[in-house]
Amino acid sequence: MNRKQLRAQCRPHLWFQLYWVVYLIWFFWLDLTITDPKYIIHSRIDDRIPFNEWFIFPYCSWFLLLAGVTALLWWCDTQSYDKLCLTMFSGMTFCLILYMLLPNGLELRPTAEDVERSNIAMSILNLIWKADASVNVCPSIHCQSSACMALAFTNSRLAKDRPALKVLAWVWAALICASTVFTKQHSIIDVVCGLAVAFVWVPVVYRPAGK
Repeated sequence: MNRKQLRAQCRPHLWFQLYWVVYLIWFFWLDLTITDPKYIIHSRIDDRIPFNEWFIFPYCSWFLLLAGVTALLWWCDTQSYDKLCLTMFSGMTFCLILYMLLPNGLELRPTAEDVERSNIAMSILNLIWKADASVNVCPSIHCQSSACMALAFTNSRLAKDRPALKVLAWVWAALICASTVFTKQHSIIDVVCGLAVAFVWVPVVYRPAGK
């Protein structure tokens, strides 16, 4: 298949990205309306995880992972791109519905006075905290979508017979998940639940052919 045929085959699937319009409106509407969450998510493990503002950089790298994996799969492997959209978008929708039914939040974020540090990482983190209230956290969409991207990429033909790329995808996703708890954006419970929402698709979408 030449490049022109491949482009023609892929282009119709781009409309799936219109979901982001629905998602962003829905997410920020919930962020503004759920100001007093009914359920506060907390685990004793959270108290043992130290706060580290420098993890904001792997946290923000989620946007690079999202753009890179989505674009590569859309251009090079339509089937894997479709699987990514199915698993990631359905999981995000499930999370948003759950936020509505079980409004939840966190009380983990330290104050600037608690941290007593001033650097570029804290400046970026403070901006994120101002834009993103500590509500609607469980399951973690950051972790759910990162796992979906790693699954889609490592099962695509782009990573076939390339174990180093598979390892890189999973290490990147794991680092993003870790960053959510080190920056106190999420509880470890949010992480586990977010990964569960992603991996529930494995036996359905990524089962070996013939089974």
